[in-house]
Amino acid sequence: MIKQLHDIQVLGDSILKGIQVDPQTGKYITKNEMDSRRIAQDYALEIENHSHFGCTITKGAKLLDRMLERGMACDAVVMDFGGNDCDYKWPEIAENPDGIHLPAVPLGEFVDQYRKVIGKLKERGIVPILTTLPPLEPQRFFDWWCGGLNQENVLRWMGGVVNIYAHQENYSRAVEDVARMEQVPLVDIRRAFLHHGRIGDLICADGTHPNSKGQQLITEAFEEFAVQYRKRELLEA
Repeated sequence: MIKQLHDIQVLGDSILKGIQVDPQTGKYITKNEMDSRRIAQDYALEIENHSHFGCTITKGAKLLDRMLERGMACDAVVMDFGGNDCDYKWPEIAENPDGIHLPAVPLGEFVDQYRKVIGKLKERGIVPILTTLPPLEPQRFFDWWCGGLNQENVLRWMGGVVNIYAHQENYSRAVEDVARMEQVPLVDIRRAFLHHGRIGDLICADGTHPNSKGQQLITEAFEEFAVQYRKRELLEA
């Protein structure tokens, strides 16, 4: 039976935090233009955002434990993880392109930790809601994160700029797999971006954070999810 949702907590990284690159200064700023207020009003929800810049599933799990220990009471937790988990220490790769380099949270560990977090929420009757990752713009990502490094070494290690996109896509697909395995709801942000078709128009200069247009598209993805979820609520009422 589908659970009616009223109180929602958001737990994730800088995507749902609303971090953008300021085009004037080239620095990160918080500019959240995702219209969660309108969604909350339209669907009689209380939404509280606990997203943090740089958050991984490992850090998110610890934060969730602290929230649960303090007696957090809510109907659902929206989770946005994977973008930082899949990232590498690019300076180390540039210095030693022939070495072994692992992402912040390797894929198998990422999946295991995500499933454990979901299990903790289910035990308390809280609905876990997962989100896929907005796609990267790989050339911008490479230029931003590896601009001052030995790019030749980085390219030798990664085998081509397009592999940045493919690697991050694997984590987004893993989120989809986890949602299916655990039978929990999924907000497919990535599909909304891909259907738009012009990724460069939606992503900041760093190749990873959605700009204002991208954030508007995220809002639409959540609105679509809310509509479908509410329909299911009414059918089972």
